[in-house]
Amino acid sequence: MSDADALPRADQAPGAPHPRETLQLFGQAPAEHEFLSAFNSDRLHHGWLLTGPQGVGKATLAWRIARFLLATPPAEDGLFGGTVPATTLDISPDHPVSHRIQALAEPGLASLTRSYNDRGKLRDQIVVEDVRKLHRFFGLSATDGGRRVVIVDSADDMNVSAANALLKMLEEPPARTTLLLISHQPSRLLPTIRSRCRTLRLGALSPDDMQAALHQAGAELPEQINHLNALAAGSVGSAMRLLSLGGLELYQELVQIIASMPRLDRARALKLAETAAARGGADRFELLLTLVETCLARMARCGAIGAPATPQAAQGEAEMMQRLAPHPHKGRAWADLATEISARARHGQAVNLDPAALVLDTIFKMQETAAR
Repeated sequence: MSDADALPRADQAPGAPHPRETLQLFGQAPAEHEFLSAFNSDRLHHGWLLTGPQGVGKATLAWRIARFLLATPPAEDGLFGGTVPATTLDISPDHPVSHRIQALAEPGLASLTRSYNDRGKLRDQIVVEDVRKLHRFFGLSATDGGRRVVIVDSADDMNVSAANALLKMLEEPPARTTLLLISHQPSRLLPTIRSRCRTLRLGALSPDDMQAALHQAGAELPEQINHLNALAAGSVGSAMRLLSLGGLELYQELVQIIASMPRLDRARALKLAETAAARGGADRFELLLTLVETCLARMARCGAIGAPATPQAAQGEAEMMQRLAPHPHKGRAWADLATEISARARHGQAVNLDPAALVLDTIFKMQETAAR
């Protein structure tokens, strides 16, 4: 393995297999059937926008489509009077295309993601130079006359110059080329990009489908699977992140700290803040901020509808929320706090505020709201 191969990939979630290694997709049959219907009717659009919540299988579907297209030769007009319609995107892992894709050696496939700069640091955007490399890919693969597939993961990461460069390819696509754009927030894309793509929408997974996907990924399911279902909200990616970073335990601790309010357990709060500031704990710190936002949203909902969300995401969560968000007025207070805390957290991160100080400030703001 080269040094480049050992670097973390921008299109792979920590602790999870890469989407190209995930052969089976759960819970997204409608999107698969919609693509197959277009393929079988000979109306295969050159640009596809795969949208939906993060972590529900958009990238896995993109790689399944790529494997299917590259392993399915274009039909020759009049050959045997037509072809048998395809009924599945499944391609055997023993197929030569599958082997080449696994080895990152498939000449008909290009994957566009955030790249590394000259200092070996992963960029936070897809830049125009990344898109321009596709011209070389199209030139090298043009001679064989087969299909070509480009996966962009994610299109949300493109800066303005990169987006405009890709738009030109969508406007004048090379022959027999399919571009698969993955987007978690399609509203952020150029309207002209959206208008030149056909959209495949993927939804949140059911608890059963999510557990099946986690099992396929080799994840060890927790005893309190309902807590994971509640926090992951149908996203396998979120579930993998929670499991790999101890998110269920973090949320349980957060709930118990809030349950002590308005008489805050300061020692416990300080310990949680120190955990966020630990060396190498940047990912857990980010997760903790996400869990705070999740908790506040659930509290706001509890106040609005007069009942806590089900299933619970931690032991004692329902009792805590019924006490601290008993009516719509209190629910509104927690919703307003969620907006304030989110803005303060973004500002704190932008100015490199000490993570422990940011967590404590967040907890103190929550205590003030609980005391009103």
